[in-house]
Amino acid sequence: MARKERVEVRLDGATRRKLDEVASARGASVSEVVRALIERSYEEELVRSRVGAAEELGRMELEDVPEMEVLRRQLEGAHEPRDLR
Repeated sequence: MARKERVEVRLDGATRRKLDEVASARGASVSEVVRALIERSYEEELVRSRVGAAEELGRMELEDVPEMEVLRRQLEGAHEPRDLR
């Protein structure tokens, strides 16, 4: 099992109550909810990065456009998690 690190986050009362409500509704701990939200946000950023790259490619005047599956693999390879900015 991977070593877990501790992070301290300061929340106002209203935000903490919302977090507690989400955790309760999911039957999960606050930590589990925070981890899930981080994962979802991370995936959304990857998608946003890849969509931006695809839009940029769409604005280019390319003569030899690769097949969609090839292009998808190339975009995923070029916009791996290490490239989040």
